[in-house]
Amino acid sequence: MTRLVPKSLFGQTLLILATGLIVALIAGSWFYSLDRGQAVRAAGGFAAAQRIANFTRLVEEAPPDWRERIIAGISDDAFRVTLSTKPPVFDQTVSDATVSQAIAEVLVDQLSLGPDRRPLVSAIAGVGHFLAGRGPMMGPGPNPMMHGMGPFGVFGGFRELQVAVPLADGQWLAFSTVLPESGSGFSRQFLLSMGIMGLVVLAVSAWAVRRVTAPLGTLSAAAERLGVDLNAPPLREAGTDETRHAARAFNAMQVRLRRLIESRTRLLAAISHDLRTPLTLLRLRAENVEDAGERERILSAIAEMDTMVGATLEFARDEATTEQARATDVAALLQSIADDMGEAGLPVEMEPSEPVILECRPIALKRALTNLIDNAVKYGKQARAAIRSTPSEVTITINDQGQGIPEPELSRVFEPFYRVEESRSRETGGVGLGLAIALSAVEAHGGQLTLLNRPEGGLAAVVSLPRP
Repeated sequence: MTRLVPKSLFGQTLLILATGLIVALIAGSWFYSLDRGQAVRAAGGFAAAQRIANFTRLVEEAPPDWRERIIAGISDDAFRVTLSTKPPVFDQTVSDATVSQAIAEVLVDQLSLGPDRRPLVSAIAGVGHFLAGRGPMMGPGPNPMMHGMGPFGVFGGFRELQVAVPLADGQWLAFSTVLPESGSGFSRQFLLSMGIMGLVVLAVSAWAVRRVTAPLGTLSAAAERLGVDLNAPPLREAGTDETRHAARAFNAMQVRLRRLIESRTRLLAAISHDLRTPLTLLRLRAENVEDAGERERILSAIAEMDTMVGATLEFARDEATTEQARATDVAALLQSIADDMGEAGLPVEMEPSEPVILECRPIALKRALTNLIDNAVKYGKQARAAIRSTPSEVTITINDQGQGIPEPELSRVFEPFYRVEESRSRETGGVGLGLAIALSAVEAHGGQLTLLNRPEGGLAAVVSLPRP
């Protein structure tokens, strides 16, 4: 069931509105059908009462020897009239007391009947005995109007009305007819009009909901863009008060983040400058050390410190860089790195690949891939790169032939200055910023960098870059 529920805020809001609209239309149609049925029955009952009153006056005012002929002329299969000396017996247990009372009051008023001349009225719901052709006014046997018209005939769904009015001479004039029901309130025209109204309301609701929720989608897209480009243009403040406030807060957060990165970069630059001055003085003093072995050890330590300072500053500058993204052949970029390292005598290979065009920052991406291949050569003896492309992403894999990395260390190696190899020797490793720089560059493209131990041995660095 939950699979049918939309995941987006727009879809869920529209579903709630549509559900409420459908429930409201069904409830309104039901109430309309009830009111319509009551109105039709009331109008039919009043018309029947008027007709009965008129016929009663005609019969009562006519000479006694004319009554039989008048009754014969009035009576038909749909409106039966009989004259008797005794009041007929009606089954009041199946009678609608409210309708019967209302029709009786109309007859009393129309005929000016006294309290001693009260009419008998029985309004029977549904298809009664009269429609079946076996009412008290009709003899047994089939009703000719029912022939060939199905089990309920043309009067299916009507209400039977039986009335007996006492005449002044003591005789009773009995009537038996039917009152029309409203029929189904859900006619084709009614359903069509309700459907058109529902579609119009739903279309207007969809437009309104889309207008209200659109700024939230823009805010979500801006948040994703911020993770890729800290210098992206600010978010336009539009929509409701809440969305404008959220956009204003988002823009303020972006400004604070940009200032924080810039401040950190300036701080690291100042530290680098201040540290290199005493390092230069130490290097000059180390030259005066007479012991050649001791002098070499001091100069090596000073050089390593200088390398760490430079790498730290470069790492901070890379994070604060504002390189513009452009369409780049990533396969050619990777091949150029492999060719340059191969010409330098390093064991680097790349599987042949068709051109893969991707919107990226080529300088930052090249440095990240260079660091990954360099790590594969240093710690895994050789590097073999491959690139795969799908409509949704570009995947670059760099495999080596080393011993891999212990599973607990796989996530920690991305931390700045962390190295699995603890010697800190320039011959066996750098300062521990290569993978951190690569991860920062890949995440700046909205991608992922994953290290995996290969079953056949060695480590695999997998770079996944999404296509915009």
